[in-house]
Amino acid sequence: MEQGLKIHVKATLTSLVQTRLPTQHGEFILHYFNNPIDDKEHIALVRGEVAGQENVPVRVHSECFTGDVLGSRRCDCGEQLDMAMQFLDQAGFGILIYLRQEGRGIGLLKKLQAYNLQDQGMDTVDANLHLGHLADEREYSVAALILECLQVKSVRLMTNNPIKIDELNKLGIHVAGRIPLEAPAHLDNLGYLKTKAKKMAHMLFEGKKEPD
Repeated sequence: MEQGLKIHVKATLTSLVQTRLPTQHGEFILHYFNNPIDDKEHIALVRGEVAGQENVPVRVHSECFTGDVLGSRRCDCGEQLDMAMQFLDQAGFGILIYLRQEGRGIGLLKKLQAYNLQDQGMDTVDANLHLGHLADEREYSVAALILECLQVKSVRLMTNNPIKIDELNKLGIHVAGRIPLEAPAHLDNLGYLKTKAKKMAHMLFEGKKEPD
């Protein structure tokens, strides 16, 4: 081999464990993957048969401890997680990928610090920037590898985020359509949702008057 010549091998994931997981939103098979990329414990909940299927409903959900576990009303994450699982149960098939990238990729500590800045008047984007981060530092290569591992041909992505659609397409996942996943706006999350719509181009409040 010539000196300095590098061989680039595409990373692959393997589902190490599959186990039955009955939930309040129906029964899923939970897949735990090996991870040579970032050493985090990403998982997928699979409903029904998805291998070789087209137009599979898929939610790529980034971890939100405060919303998913504690029921925080500052964001719409926990509500979106519940809505996605309920949709998959009713559809009878589909995938929920749970990525361990808390706080749009900045981690729990920084997210909580950003909460304090928001309470002082910043919005969610400006708070991240003030802490030295990007507005959104998430990436979706692991999600794409999980979908490849599960042998999905094409997906209908449950999201309001056009960047997520573009990123998965760039990673070789055929996003054949979008399923809106819009949680109700209320006093505690309204500013957050408005900021996502105005500064991050999330597809929210479409076809209806934006709340005051």
